[in-house]
Amino acid sequence: MSEVAKIEKKPINFSNILLGAGLNLAEVTTLGQPLEVVKTTMAANRNLGILGATKVVWSRGGVSGFYQGLIPWAWIEASTKGAVLLFVSAEAEYRLKTLGMSNFVSGMGGGVAGGLAQAYLTMGFCTCMKTVEITRSKQAHVPGAVQQTSFQVFREIFRKEGIRGINKGVNAVAIRQMTNWGSRFGFSRLAEEGIRKLSGKVNGESLNAWEKILGSVVGGGLSAWNQPIEVIRVEMQSKTNDPNRPKNLTVGSAFKYIYLNNGVKGLYRGVTPRIGLGVWQTVFMVAFGDIFKKMLNANGSGH
Repeated sequence: MSEVAKIEKKPINFSNILLGAGLNLAEVTTLGQPLEVVKTTMAANRNLGILGATKVVWSRGGVSGFYQGLIPWAWIEASTKGAVLLFVSAEAEYRLKTLGMSNFVSGMGGGVAGGLAQAYLTMGFCTCMKTVEITRSKQAHVPGAVQQTSFQVFREIFRKEGIRGINKGVNAVAIRQMTNWGSRFGFSRLAEEGIRKLSGKVNGESLNAWEKILGSVVGGGLSAWNQPIEVIRVEMQSKTNDPNRPKNLTVGSAFKYIYLNNGVKGLYRGVTPRIGLGVWQTVFMVAFGDIFKKMLNANGSGH
């Protein structure tokens, strides 16, 4: 019996749903959210460098400022998007391999499918609310002003703009996630192939944990090429008082607004923490995902 036939007979592995949720929660609760906050602050305030953005975040409450938006939005987002990503990407990557695709193409295809599913099924409103939390004016700094809670902000946006307001920028999120995870999985698989050749492993011999992590570090770092999409997404979801900013931004009008005001550099603002975030997320969702999937599926019943 061929390897393809054996692969096709394996059942859908629903354990990847719980594994993905757990891994993404661990990722965002450790370094993920601090890097996200600094990156988003730089993308929204394109005059700030990484040091200036760090000072702004620190001024919001010290260490707690770096975890702004973690509860509830980042936790809700992480658990749901992690579950969707690992499940959909694993199934898509697996099926592409049965069609004879290379590890690079299969990994990229799985990542694109997982990222697309993430954006439209789970991420829209959570990503929007996280960005609003990070970028909105801190009323608490104004004497006598009452600081709105996260849910008060949510209700206000929903009352004024409805579902579209809560999901503002979801198309940019979809483009970002498709390119993010397509690149992360694809480049990680490509790096793994290179590591396999350099270490003399043949016939698809498995990599060890450190080799898997190294592959994900390379893949995660290279995935930051799409930073302009992230800056556009942040601009579309940010709360700002700039009277010159067009209303009802689209991906195209946001790109034009950023370019005209900040040039090419503005489109890449926040790329340094983004590289760190990409590496951290890829290590968790690709390397650790592979490692734990292998442990869970040691009996050969899944993939």
